Amino acid sequence: MSTRLEIVVATRNRDKFREIRDILKDLPLELVSLEDFPDVISAEEDGSTFEENALKKALHVWRQTGKATLADDSGLEIDVLDGQPGVRSARYAGSEHDYEKNNAKVLDLLRGVPKEKRKARFVCVAVLVTPAGKIVMNRGEVEGEIAEEPRGAGGFGYDPIFFLPRYGKTVAELDEATKNKMSHRARALEGIKNFIRGLASAP
Repeated sequence: MSTRLEIVVATRNRDKFREIRDILKDLPLELVSLEDFPDVISAEEDGSTFEENALKKALHVWRQTGKATLADDSGLEIDVLDGQPGVRSARYAGSEHDYEKNNAKVLDLLRGVPKEKRKARFVCVAVLVTPAGKIVMNRGEVEGEIAEEPRGAGGFGYDPIFFLPRYGKTVAELDEATKNKMSHRARALEGIKNFIRGLASAP
């Protein structure tokens, strides 16, 4: 009888965990989050790039659990703000994971900025560390622009203010299935899906 590969997703963010689980639902996996490992201390996200932070989180949890670990670091880059909030996206307004305050700060900083100068992108770097310590990394990006006000009730984070011209909607206005096919996180994970599939099917 075959057993499903268990992967620890290095997050306690329930929104992120739910999204990752949905993106990887076609793989024979058992995904668990750090909520299942209360004794595991979270890594300090002090890197200067998404790659540094994602790798640090993955290795940190892998060393404490000895299990296959998946981590990502993601955020919003706004051209007119020289790439901010970038790696500080979750803590941009000073309170970690306060979505409403983060969105309000971005909109305030871009008040009066014309549409053609509101270009931005979502970035996600996903890292998988196998039980044996092999590292696989991939980066995903989605281009868009910052809306003038929040729109939509779906998604989380900066989704209500990230407008996609291709769809004529913010990410928060997309249905979940559409978002999880085209998002920056979906693109990052797509690049390592085949590796995860092979790991899951290994004897």
